[in-house]
Amino acid sequence: MKYEVIHNTVKNRFEVELDGCMAYAEYIPTGNALNIIHTIVPPPIEGRGVASALISHAFEHAHGNCSKIIPTCSYVQAWIKRHPEYGGDVFGG
Repeated sequence: MKYEVIHNTVKNRFEVELDGCMAYAEYIPTGNALNIIHTIVPPPIEGRGVASALISHAFEHAHGNCSKIIPTCSYVQAWIKRHPEYGGDVFGG
């Protein structure tokens, strides 16, 4: 399923609002990289691919802005293993 992902630059996160719940991937801008530190999906909307949509959007944003991703968040680390095509956009990758 495709979700509308919003880049909330004030809170340094990518967000999806679904069924009254807010899911997000929070990052810390670090030089020429986004250090993704948390991916949060509330239980009522888990299992719908929301987290994957958030991280995919973060990678596309980073790629389009000539920056990299630092995968501090364990979900992002696992996501990269399932999506090796994004490996070139990982800091140090």
